Amino acid sequence: MPDPGGGLVVGFDLDMTLIDTRAGFAATLLALGEELGIAFPTEEMTARLGPPLEHLLADHLPAAEIPSAGDRFRAIYPEHAVHATPAFPGAHAAIAAVRAAGGRVVLVTGKFPRNAQLHVDHLGFDIDHLEGWVWGVGKADVLQREGASIYVGDHVHDVEGALAAGVTSVSVLTGGCTREELEAAGTHVVLEELAEFPAWLEAHLGQQTGSPR
Repeated sequence: MPDPGGGLVVGFDLDMTLIDTRAGFAATLLALGEELGIAFPTEEMTARLGPPLEHLLADHLPAAEIPSAGDRFRAIYPEHAVHATPAFPGAHAAIAAVRAAGGRVVLVTGKFPRNAQLHVDHLGFDIDHLEGWVWGVGKADVLQREGASIYVGDHVHDVEGALAAGVTSVSVLTGGCTREELEAAGTHVVLEELAEFPAWLEAHLGQQTGSPR
């Protein structure tokens, strides 16, 4: 869906798309487990990043304890994860490519908004709007409201959100989903990493205008 003002708007997912949250997530999960007296299978849970935290906790805690455990995870997350989490190679360049094309950058993530903003501030991401705590097809409403025409993510649920919004789904292979899974979900484009995004965007915009860029 084009921006109402006619300009380019590109949405990005955060975890495992722009930032590598594996080490920070694992450290926070380990700290939470120590507080609760539970040995979470950290490696297994870290490999499944994408769905909301409460979904990941569901196999390891009684249902009644999940909300408070999730709240505690988010409370201790800044101490254990923000400074330990790097941007993926090409993340800043991907955002800069949107800027160079005169576009707006919208961050649409399932992450707790305050913690997402801490990552944005720490890593200096140049974004226009951050929308947190939206997942899967729920991302469609935000993408449509912001006038996005492209959404970049790493998970099949990011693809679902893009398709529900009627925008171009671009997937990177830096998350837990394979090329085959992403293509089966219906993504339009698969990139190995964000470093490939600027060239793809230039070609994509050139095709849209019908003129070389």
